[in-house]
Amino acid sequence: VYTEEGNKNPVQIARNAIAYAKQNHLDLVIVDTAGRLAVDEQMMDEIEAIKNAINPNEILFVVDAMTGQDAVNTAKEFNDRLDFDGVVLTKLDGDTRGGAALSIRTVVTKPIKFVGTSEKLDGIDLFHPSRMADRILGMGDIVSLVEKAQQQFDEKKARELQRKIAKNEFNFNDFLAQISQIKKMGNIKDLAAMIPGVGKAIKDIDIPDDAFKGIEAIISSMTEEERRRPEIINGSRRRRIAAGSGTSLQEVNRLLTQFEQTRKMMKAATAMKNPMAMMRQMRQMRGRR
Repeated sequence: VYTEEGNKNPVQIARNAIAYAKQNHLDLVIVDTAGRLAVDEQMMDEIEAIKNAINPNEILFVVDAMTGQDAVNTAKEFNDRLDFDGVVLTKLDGDTRGGAALSIRTVVTKPIKFVGTSEKLDGIDLFHPSRMADRILGMGDIVSLVEKAQQQFDEKKARELQRKIAKNEFNFNDFLAQISQIKKMGNIKDLAAMIPGVGKAIKDIDIPDDAFKGIEAIISSMTEEERRRPEIINGSRRRRIAAGSGTSLQEVNRLLTQFEQTRKMMKAATAMKNPMAMMRQMRQMRGRR
């Protein structure tokens, strides 16, 4: 992010940012202007001056998906002054379905190009009309969820992980790596909202960005041997891990229990892909009756 502390001239800052990008051989510059909840003549003059100063390749109008009809009115005013090229629909997370998208597209006759689900760059996605229709109807967006997962997918690592699961060698190092991949996909609540029927169910539940923080702290407090061989973690080791991670003994016990249950379920799921293994499991189940 290019900033100039103390400089209150946005036009000059924008010019300097373009010059900085050219000097450092950067391909893309996003000039993020000050947000406006309502149309203000002075600020409109300012943004028009920035446009004339830097001659941008593309102008995108960023609109909050939760503002409803106000967003449509503001979009029309901006388009009349700037003749922008497209729209970015932000805050499209949780139970915000983006119905404003339809109205804006109709009024300004400019395409919606991107949607935003967070304030970070990786929270900007291409706009897909069919997926937006599913969101508006409350049907989730499972395609986007799959695409996010594929971005973090490493086929070689996945095969190695499957081998370890099948041999019951899945350990806390692997678990930590999986958490890291999930976190790279985005906010947990945003991801859950893409699953049909889940978004509405969790809209009032607070799921913080650091939802995995406690788990990561517990695993980080384990020795390398404990991570590789969770079965050696006895009572004294559990107390040490709890003290080192700033969590309670109950939280450590809960994680170890859940991890063992997860490991068993993952192994069973992997075995089910093998017909012979499935038959062996069925025979074992009959033998227990």
